[in-house]
Amino acid sequence: MTTLAIAEAPPPQFQVMTLVGNLTADPVSKQLDGERTVCNLRIAVNDVKDQPMFIDVATFGAQADACAKYLTKGRAIAVTGRLVYREWDDNGTRRSRHHIVGRVQFGGKPDETDTSDMTEEAAAV
Repeated sequence: MTTLAIAEAPPPQFQVMTLVGNLTADPVSKQLDGERTVCNLRIAVNDVKDQPMFIDVATFGAQADACAKYLTKGRAIAVTGRLVYREWDDNGTRRSRHHIVGRVQFGGKPDETDTSDMTEEAAAV
């Protein structure tokens, strides 16, 4: 009689987060290699004790361009994406940080912004 060993596959690891908060500063957009663009944002969300948590967010491509063009400090946004952990050495000091890479949904109303082309561009994103 032959015995088969069946290896169990580990359960899938999902790290999808959705957060709603307000921007703590204007978005910072950077051009990467060639045509790729990244937009870095920081949002404030309240924890269960109503203490603020500050979360860094990165978005890429057309979404990054739209965020840089239309978002400003104080604007409400929703972010859905994956949690990323980075470690590095800074002159002998070990550093680390968590941030979210994902998609941004605009919330609230823009302050005195021309929204005539906003819907068209946001729909393309």
